[in-house]
Order: sequence, then structure tokens, then C-alpha cells
Amino acid sequence: MTRKMLESHYYTGKIEAGCDEAGRGCLAGSVYAAAVIFAEDYQNEELNDSKQLTDRRRRQLRDIIERDALDWAVGVVTPDEIDQINILNASILAMHRALDQLKVRPEAIIVDGNRFKPYRPVVGTSPVDIPHTTIVKGDGKYLSIAAASILAKTYRDDYMDRLAEEYPQYDWQQNKGYPTRKHREAIKTFGTTPFHRKTFNMLGDGQLSLDFKD
Repeated sequence: MTRKMLESHYYTGKIEAGCDEAGRGCLAGSVYAAAVIFAEDYQNEELNDSKQLTDRRRRQLRDIIERDALDWAVGVVTPDEIDQINILNASILAMHRALDQLKVRPEAIIVDGNRFKPYRPVVGTSPVDIPHTTIVKGDGKYLSIAAASILAKTYRDDYMDRLAEEYPQYDWQQNKGYPTRKHREAIKTFGTTPFHRKTFNMLGDGQLSLDFKD
């Protein structure tokens, strides 16, 4: 059965940025988000929610997205910032940081999920209100959100692979910081690293930060 191609735009006649994040449910590492702008008539039947794609296909599509997009950017919020402002606010901040980096100014924003804070960039001396819409499972409905999910996921995976070289005992190359059994067993044995989110439930039993053991 042929999969239905995702919609190009939610807003008609506007430069629209799609946003999504990756790494929200992890115990370690930064949260990443991306913003992507496509032309209103853009079509690509291969784009889909990053979770529905293999790693190889995500990386192939990343090259296509970066080539075809009118503009794209990736924003990052660190583990320390996550601990200070909580993961929901951090995820939204990462999206705002991605939007900040766009050279093409969006006239509307669509966001995967059901939570977002108004994005008001300052133009001249005054903030500009940009309309936004949150869309549950938007990464499986709109091309720009699907593309953002792919960029956020692949760039975050690259980051976790680099950290895994420094801390191989946590199996981050495989779990990317998510709370797998092997990850939690390593935390129990070795403690937490500077890249763990200290306000998260490290062992699944309500326990939070555990100092790293050299």
C-alpha cells in the first residue's frame, strides 16, 4: 500500500517553519531541535516521522532536506540548562534557538506536539508576533515537521556518538542517552557524568544524581 505523502503547509500563503525536537526522554545529553522551511509547493514522498525511518535512511534524507529547504537550523539546550528550567521549557527553548538561526524569517510556525510558547523575535526595536500552531503527531502529517524531526534526531545522534567515545561504559552509541537497562546499570556502577540530567530519575526508582566514580 502506498503511503500518503505528507502535507506541504498548514498556513496558506505564508513562509512557514516546521519545528520538532529530539532527546526529550533521555537521561543524558542535550536536547536538540530543528526548524525547517520548505517552499509551499515542495513535495517529497520519502519524508516521514524520523521514528519510522532507519538510521541510514534518516541520514540520506538529511542531505536531501538540507539541499531542498529554503532554510534550516538546529538549536541545542544543554543538560545543565535542562536541570535549571525543566525538559518541557528546554525543548521549547531549543526550538526557539533553531528559529533564531534562520536567515529566512518565518511568517508562521507549526510545531510537533501540543505545547509551545509564542516566538517573538525582535525586529528593529520591537518584538514581532509570529502565529504558531501545535499539531499532535505533526511529524507524520507535515513535511517541514518531519524534516525537522530528522535533522534534530540525526544531529543529536552524532553528538551522543561523540560523547560515547569519552564515556563508553554507558552504551550511548546504542541508546543515545535513553533509559535502557544497560544505561541504568552503568549509572548504578559508575555514577553519573557531567552530561547526565541531574533532575531526572536515573535508576527508575526515584533516585536522581549519582556522582561519577573515576
